Amino acid sequence: MSNSQQRGLDRPGARGTDRSLARRAELIAIGRKLFADTSYDALSMDDIAKQAHVAKGLIYYYFRSKRGYYLAIVEDSVADLISRAAGGLELPPEERVHRTIDGYLRYAEHNQAAYRTIISGGVGFDAEVQAIRENVRETIVETIAEGAYGQRKIAPLPRTALLGWLCSVEGATLDWIDHHGLSHDLMRELLVKMLGGTLWAVEELDASYPAPRPARRVERPAGGSGDLEVR
Repeated sequence: MSNSQQRGLDRPGARGTDRSLARRAELIAIGRKLFADTSYDALSMDDIAKQAHVAKGLIYYYFRSKRGYYLAIVEDSVADLISRAAGGLELPPEERVHRTIDGYLRYAEHNQAAYRTIISGGVGFDAEVQAIRENVRETIVETIAEGAYGQRKIAPLPRTALLGWLCSVEGATLDWIDHHGLSHDLMRELLVKMLGGTLWAVEELDASYPAPRPARRVERPAGGSGDLEVR
């Protein structure tokens, strides 16, 4: 259960029944779409209630305020994204990295409104929203680090490099779901190769963090161009 769910259920009068949880989840699903298409400041509680076809008091009952409602939406979206991207722990490291990127893209592709909410929507300078987003990034960076290096906690250099790669992934993925100029498979392979370049750069700067074999640069065979390529 997310922190926002717990906040809602812990307050006096809140009902932890299946019916109330289902109703709450329904309101969150509606909110995902509303806040994806309209900025946080542009939506009043009256607007939200009207578009959700519910009494305004019902939203206050479950979430206390518009901000509480928005935070619940972001947290719900985040939990879904992390679950999709952080699985596959039973796989070999290189396959786990591929699966993480594939899961990330599939979530963005099939939950575009929620993805936009996580990455770029809503209260841009709200400290709690920013903390939620940072938690997403930290979790995905640790997932990639575990796949690449066999450990979730890594030194500042590789962590910064992976965070920089992830920020570029966010921007590229937003562009991809808006324009779909690339197929899912081609987009995944592009991000995998970008990650390979990042891991190779880390190895050059700190040999104690060698890139996994698929990401290392190797010389072309004799008779080739002699250039380096990422494998």
